[in-house]
Amino acid sequence: MSETLPAKTAPRVRPPFRADHVGSLLRPMELRAARAAHAGGSMTAEALRTVEDRCIAAAIAKQQSLGLRAATDGEYRRSYWHFDFLSGLDGVEMVVPEQKVQFHGATLQHALRVNGRIGWRKPVFIDDFRFTAAHVHGAVAKQTIPSPSVLHFRGGRRAIDAHTYPDLSGFFADLGTAYHDAVQAFAGAGCRYLQLDEVNIAYLCDPEQIEGLKARGEHVEGLLEIYADMINAAIGGRPADMTVSIHLCRGNFRSTWIAQGGYEPVAETLFNAIDADAYFMEYDSDRAGGFEPLRFVPRGHKVVVLGLVTSKTGQLESKDDLRRRIDQAARYLPLEQLALSPQCGFASTEEGNLLTEEEQWAKLRLCVEVAQEVWGGV
Repeated sequence: MSETLPAKTAPRVRPPFRADHVGSLLRPMELRAARAAHAGGSMTAEALRTVEDRCIAAAIAKQQSLGLRAATDGEYRRSYWHFDFLSGLDGVEMVVPEQKVQFHGATLQHALRVNGRIGWRKPVFIDDFRFTAAHVHGAVAKQTIPSPSVLHFRGGRRAIDAHTYPDLSGFFADLGTAYHDAVQAFAGAGCRYLQLDEVNIAYLCDPEQIEGLKARGEHVEGLLEIYADMINAAIGGRPADMTVSIHLCRGNFRSTWIAQGGYEPVAETLFNAIDADAYFMEYDSDRAGGFEPLRFVPRGHKVVVLGLVTSKTGQLESKDDLRRRIDQAARYLPLEQLALSPQCGFASTEEGNLLTEEEQWAKLRLCVEVAQEVWGGV
């Protein structure tokens, strides 16, 4: 261990924990086969739900057996990390667009369209969370949902019905309100660990992404602040004991990516203008830049979870390298405000990344072991 790291820090009593994870997990073969059968018409929705329940219960037990103190449902009931939730909002539908989202090495086949006024009436994922919460034993049930910015960034003005929203200010206001209602519903169901997957603020660090927004006619000045205000509208008034984390990523689809660029352009707003408790930050490659932006994190309760372990490949990281990089990050933010996790989920879509389940579990086990060595516990 680096000599600059203290042997132990105070244990965390609320999430995020010293060893944590973003949320999605590779789908086991039984689940993949069941979903294919249901899509093909040979399995009922009820039968599929039974398989999902069994696989999720097993995944929760596995997470706990590794020593993780937070557990998710692996996003096993979803096709996508974002579309399944957003298409459940009033006024939003999933479509096959003419121009698809291009990753470096893969293409996303679906998109979202706003065709009416946005609202929250259907309890999207609420029963899913209740199932997770009923199956954790000693761990905290973590729920993940996409950040509201996703509905704007991916399609922009042209994907939003101009009759319903002639002015985007009404769109942003309704979206913030719908999310506020969703967060309150999760809180009412007992959720005390909610994560917003906020990839688009990380995309705003990439000049190519900015130029792409401009090329399609979007107004980019002040967009970061609009996104920050939407998040605050969503999470405002949550219970005092409810942790809200923000996950930042530059794309994760079948082990490919979209954006690059360090956090410097967004760091001050991200850490100080958004009323989140924690930030899961991608740091597994040079595309994410250095740790210098962590100097903007206010000293106190906010925690940065360093995504140093990649979920894109199966190669296991060196413990020495991980401890060295934690040491480097601690130069800009005190160690007691840091934690460790993979940089993203292992299956942002049901296809999953290019590694095995055994390699996935080994990476989560590695996070737990390093956390025990660096912080004295998870």
